[in-house]
Amino acid sequence: MVDNPYGIEHFWQQGDVITHTVAIILISMSVISWFIILLKAWQLLWLRRCAEVAETRFWHSKDFEEGVALLGGHKLNNPFRALAEDSVNSALHHEQNREDLHGALNMNEWLTSCLRRSTDNIANRLQRGLPFLASIGSTAPFVGLFGTVWGIYHALIGIGATGQTSIDRIAGPIGEALIMTAFGLVVAIPAVLGYNALIRAQKAMLVRTHNFAHDLHAYFVTGKRVTQKAVVNLRATPALKDAS
Repeated sequence: MVDNPYGIEHFWQQGDVITHTVAIILISMSVISWFIILLKAWQLLWLRRCAEVAETRFWHSKDFEEGVALLGGHKLNNPFRALAEDSVNSALHHEQNREDLHGALNMNEWLTSCLRRSTDNIANRLQRGLPFLASIGSTAPFVGLFGTVWGIYHALIGIGATGQTSIDRIAGPIGEALIMTAFGLVVAIPAVLGYNALIRAQKAMLVRTHNFAHDLHAYFVTGKRVTQKAVVNLRATPALKDAS
């Protein structure tokens, strides 16, 4: 059986340390990007289940403690449980420590500040790994291009040393060098598509966490969850008719 004189295996055998290093870097980028994509996708699936529980079963529980237990998980991996625990802890802390500096704030302002801080922490946790995924998507093509340029340079040096300028002596090494550019695109395209998909999904999840925080705020301030916006019919309001 005759070995193929052209291809990835031949390119690897004829490559030098720099070529091998670039290939290993691209392989590492690909493994890391797929690990982040799969990990974040699994995390978002888990958060969707948590959101469904928070939006339905939580508000149908008999008391707040039972609702928190229904949320499940831990506050570090379940943002809805984190919001519930932070809200009740903030309300109790404000009630028990009115003489402290934050006692100058009323309950509404204090709870708003605490929930905003909690949602900011949740957003930071959800975005972990995404900057690295974006970096891979933007730099992998250039890493592959560098490998191609170096491979062409290395091939031309070899052709010049042998003095053979036939088309098969030129096309083979240069074609093998172009594999690095294709490899860079293979690494970059899934990273970019995964990054964009994860960003959209996380924005939708952050909207749901903000809505849950708004319901918690309304519950502790007014004692009732805000379920829908009140629609005021201006024409049907007698006071407005008299004023007009």
